[in-house]
Amino acid sequence: MKFKIAIAEDNAFLAKAVIEKMSFFEDLQFKFKAINGAELIGKLELNHHIDLILMDIQMPEMNGIIATEIIKKKYPQIKIIMLTVMDDDENIFKSILAGADGYLLKEIDAECLHKSIVEVFQGGAPMTPGIALKTLKIMRSPKDFSTVISDEDILLTKREIEILEQLSKGLNYNNVAENLFISQGTVRKHVENIYTKLKVHNKMEAVQLAINKRII
Repeated sequence: MKFKIAIAEDNAFLAKAVIEKMSFFEDLQFKFKAINGAELIGKLELNHHIDLILMDIQMPEMNGIIATEIIKKKYPQIKIIMLTVMDDDENIFKSILAGADGYLLKEIDAECLHKSIVEVFQGGAPMTPGIALKTLKIMRSPKDFSTVISDEDILLTKREIEILEQLSKGLNYNNVAENLFISQGTVRKHVENIYTKLKVHNKMEAVQLAINKRII
């Protein structure tokens, strides 16, 4: 059996290095790469027959944590391993909450990367040793890392929810306007209202909060 793998990585050099590591193993089949979470979601719309995604965290437009949340909601069968240089507690915690199946550092060698991918499909949750220790610490004191979200009802209109759903796919205002048959100006006005109601300052925060609150 061949595992079909996609990569989300904005650094072309690092993406090439990961692809080369996978090329040593006949059971790993590289399918495509994306430079950010939004592009990845767009490519999955065209081809979601992917077994696993190697996901960077820090990417422009849409980071790996938000992309993981969205993908796990829409394609729960796809495994996701965070492959990153970021080993801070907050990103580990957020990745776990988002549904990541594993968490590895980019310095991992080819053999360990292959072993970790196989482990995921055997029901495991591979982690770089240092990450595993941090995860234990987080699990012992989750309150130190959790974000408090108000329980008050958030009243969004049907149109505002539709726009949030479009934005969660990584679409820009022009695409949203075309899909919903409204003007870009109308989209912008709705987005301003969404920001005010959700008490957020940008698209990424709005989408993440909407997912957390199960609005979309």
